[in-house]
Amino acid sequence: MSTATEAGQEPKRFKEDGEIVIGTHDGVFHCDEVLACFMLQQLPKYERATVRRTRDLKLLDQCDIVVDVGAVFDPAKNRFDHHQASFQETLNSLRPEVKVKREIRLSSAGLIYTYFGEEVIRKILERNSVPNPEEDLVRGVYRKLYDTLIAELDGIDNGVPMFDGEPKYTINTHLSARVSHFNPAWNEPAGDDAEDVAKRFEKAKAYVGAEFIDKVLYYATRWWPARATVEKAVKNRLEVHASGEILELDSFCPWKEHLYELETEHEIAGLPKYVIYCNRPNDWRVICVPLEPASFVCRKFLARKWRGERDDKLEKISGIEGANFCHQTGFIGGNRTREGALRMAVVSLEEKDE
Repeated sequence: MSTATEAGQEPKRFKEDGEIVIGTHDGVFHCDEVLACFMLQQLPKYERATVRRTRDLKLLDQCDIVVDVGAVFDPAKNRFDHHQASFQETLNSLRPEVKVKREIRLSSAGLIYTYFGEEVIRKILERNSVPNPEEDLVRGVYRKLYDTLIAELDGIDNGVPMFDGEPKYTINTHLSARVSHFNPAWNEPAGDDAEDVAKRFEKAKAYVGAEFIDKVLYYATRWWPARATVEKAVKNRLEVHASGEILELDSFCPWKEHLYELETEHEIAGLPKYVIYCNRPNDWRVICVPLEPASFVCRKFLARKWRGERDDKLEKISGIEGANFCHQTGFIGGNRTREGALRMAVVSLEEKDE
């Protein structure tokens, strides 16, 4: 088979005149550099950029920006590798004003997110019918997306365990695992075909990008608007009950993480114990505030003698009209009316801890 050179043509140069090139390593690809490249291509400067994959340092020096290869971290030179022993940065160490929850050593995804993430989020929102997004919205989504997605990718790529000790089960369907399956299998001949691997990289990038955009839009249009609902409940807490420990939401919304931030801002951290809201007509909920968003331990559970009971029996035991269920752990209960749900919270609040 003749090559371009044998046919009398010049071989294609690594970088053509005027071409914008994002450089990353060749061989097996991982979720962090795949997402890093996707994020860069959401920006005007790089939206038409070509991704070139190589480990040749001379070729990498020709790139406009380099991620996940080269053993250099220098934002001024657009070099974003994290593999060198000298690199120990986290998002908080590079941008302490943001104050994310996770202290994880950054991967190339985390590095690009640190420096370009807010602009990427802004561009995605503008392209999806959220014109001129407010800075508070962009920063709120930026922080949330780091803690719920990017930190995971950073931790996996850097080999950081989720916790100490042996897990009772493993999670094998996370985004990093799914991206790994886009690579040629060990027994596929395609592994030696650079052109085929490049196509697989592009498919992985599109896959990761779709999930990234989906999360940005969810947090911007579903999660963030709930903050106003929770803040209203915090401000009106004394109108619900004199203790200030019972909040009433105008409607159900993702409230937990907003509450933890807002109660700190309003200097009542740890005070709210119960949240009530109307689930649907004649169906009210009373939910105990957990110690942490994903915790099953609550600041104060519903009354012990109610737990696991329902309907007439619960109504009789509690003496509260309309009470129709209490979970066996006591973290949630129900009543047909607002007054009944509030009464369940008040009685539980007054019960002495055992």
